[in-house]
Amino acid sequence: MAFGRKPVEEIVTEETKVWVCTSEDCNGWLRDNFKSSQEPACPLCSSEMEATTKLLQVVDNHCKTYLA
Repeated sequence: MAFGRKPVEEIVTEETKVWVCTSEDCNGWLRDNFKSSQEPACPLCSSEMEATTKLLQVVDNHCKTYLA
């Protein structure tokens, strides 16, 4: 018997625009809707980043300062 066991929720994924660090020594990346500038610098190593896409779980950013 499994009391208190919650039903498993389906994880919704979609193709998401992300920024990936261009440095070969860094694995940093961030979602486009969480960036702090038009062309962000890597938060881990401060290198330049390039735009690409990844298949990720859907996460909404409810911050009012989102840059379009």
